[in-house]
Amino acid sequence: MERKIEEFYHKWKNDIIRKPLILYGAKQIGKTFSVLKFGQEEYKNTVYFNTDNNIDIIDIFQKERSVEKIILKLSLLSGETILKEDTLIVLDNLTNVEIVKGLKIFGSEHSKYHIIGITSKKEKLSEFKAEELQFKGMTSMDFEEYLWARDEKSLSELIKESFTKRKTCAFHKVALDLFQEYIVTGGFPEIIQASLDGRNPFELDALKQKILDVYKKEISLNTNLIDIPRGLEVINSIPEQLKKDNKKFQYGLIGAGKRAKEYESTINYLVNNQIVIRSYKISSIKSPLSSCKEIDSFKLYSCDEGLLYSMLHLNQKQLYTNEKYKEILYENHIAKTLSEIGFSLYYYQSEGKAEVAFVVQNRMGQIIPIELTTRSNSKAKSLSVLMKKFTVPQGIRITENNFSTKKDIRYIPIYAIFCLNENRI
Repeated sequence: MERKIEEFYHKWKNDIIRKPLILYGAKQIGKTFSVLKFGQEEYKNTVYFNTDNNIDIIDIFQKERSVEKIILKLSLLSGETILKEDTLIVLDNLTNVEIVKGLKIFGSEHSKYHIIGITSKKEKLSEFKAEELQFKGMTSMDFEEYLWARDEKSLSELIKESFTKRKTCAFHKVALDLFQEYIVTGGFPEIIQASLDGRNPFELDALKQKILDVYKKEISLNTNLIDIPRGLEVINSIPEQLKKDNKKFQYGLIGAGKRAKEYESTINYLVNNQIVIRSYKISSIKSPLSSCKEIDSFKLYSCDEGLLYSMLHLNQKQLYTNEKYKEILYENHIAKTLSEIGFSLYYYQSEGKAEVAFVVQNRMGQIIPIELTTRSNSKAKSLSVLMKKFTVPQGIRITENNFSTKKDIRYIPIYAIFCLNENRI
């Protein structure tokens, strides 16, 4: 399956001041597969090492302090010749700081060896940071990549054109139907491929459960043992949290007597490791938005709408007929997509309980409120009230309807959220 990150790999390979690349992202999103595919297509050979508890690899990078000695030992360890410019060296499951220190040598000397390290430990990046290395984040498959996988690239181009030119999409109904199929699968490549292969809903649920187990195992690696069961409690409570009319995270749903202080480090761990997505409440609008956030008031979303779909124990009939469940999945999709684009997430709630689901701020400092409107809340007016109260010039309303613009509000269909990146918003 084609991934957007492939274009970046090619630019990295041809960069005249190329440095070792650290690729980071959540588990099961296709990082390793995409790198090995790139190596197969663009290099004479690829040398792969799983660094997880690999004493031999750690020993090489810990002891050797010259590029040629490291390459010689890696070549002997792999049994393959490592060629300048023509071999891709892949270091998977990278968490060891000693290995990263060794990689810095390749960056400081601008060597002609091509190295990609892969990690799912985003919290480790603060330890890895160095000017001798290059970093790139990868996300799960968005709806545009899903369309590519379904051989619908022309439709994705049409959606982007409709967004850019602010005109209706001629294949709106087709795009909406495909999007609702995407909501069921989510963005994990393994699930999407299984769906394309015609696997039945029960088999898809089994695969999703396997991925959920991977994430739950990740929680079990938390160094604070007390936080392991708490992490599982938070994950398991998300469907019930999002079912509420007020989706603010409530500790009481986890159990009687549960307190915020007990779960603070647990939730931070889950957010830092991309297992959940957090959106903070704001009750005023000013730049920067981070100055408005209320630390103790937030929503938590699932890292994948397909996983959430299964955790809600839904079937497709319920998705098409139950507006409440559809709204939950749509809102989670918006949160996931905006987060993957790179936005920090906030939601606005006034004292009168008027709420706008998302408020984001781009790198230019522009503040954009984003309201989700479904049939069950089709007369929502919170966005207009917010824009008038805080003199916000532009707002976005997400609907199941086609593209349109009314006064200062852009109406964007739910399937086009992937268009809201920093270059277009």
